[in-house]
Amino acid sequence: MARRRRRRGGRGGPRVAPGIALAPAAVPASGAAPTADPLGGARGNGPAPAAWGEGRVARIERKTRETEILLQLAVDGRGEASVDTPVPFLSHMLEAMTKHGLFDLRVQARGDVEVDPHHTVEDVGICLGKAFFEALGDKRGITRFGTAFVPMDEALAAVHVDVSGRPYFSYNVPLAKTKIGNFDLDLLKDFFRAFAMNAMVNLHANLHYGDNVNHIAEAVFKAFGRALAEAARPNPRLPGVPSTKGAL
Repeated sequence: MARRRRRRGGRGGPRVAPGIALAPAAVPASGAAPTADPLGGARGNGPAPAAWGEGRVARIERKTRETEILLQLAVDGRGEASVDTPVPFLSHMLEAMTKHGLFDLRVQARGDVEVDPHHTVEDVGICLGKAFFEALGDKRGITRFGTAFVPMDEALAAVHVDVSGRPYFSYNVPLAKTKIGNFDLDLLKDFFRAFAMNAMVNLHANLHYGDNVNHIAEAVFKAFGRALAEAARPNPRLPGVPSTKGAL
């Protein structure tokens, strides 16, 4: 079972999933910029840790007999990612999503990939979905709908999102029984389904055309990031919840 905690302020230290060892974060002097990543270790190419205590941020921990995942998402980010999973292709796709959605994302994942990478791919999707759901809170003032068309050379993909509170998933990206290296592209459908069900959103992913499977996968993930960003974007003309029902 996932344990969830939304962090609105900078108080308290990180909660650590059992089995994932994180280095302690440095405590800066008053007014000084922090020097350690909030999930431990050097800052690297990530955002200043102060950003993790502000805005729409969520932290998810998930531990099962198959996976251990620690994920932190800042919706109002700068496109910075620090992703460590045992599935390199998934890590690369998450980095693309983060960059083009202008989120900030930290993922540390371990899984029984020697048995099947499916467990890790799906569980990362679960955690990302839960984080997106928690970070948006009551959804007041968000745009709610997001659409993105992304070309990549010969491929054109589109992703449509409705942050409706009602999970639904439609996937029309014909990559069945196709691999990139050792990665089975069928698993991308499982990832997106897990995200949609746990983020409580409508998610429609469509491939209009394309030949190169790498281009197709990247176009879908980049469109996914941009559509999520548009749906989550604050709209100053919508001070309340964007629904005639008054709740999402």
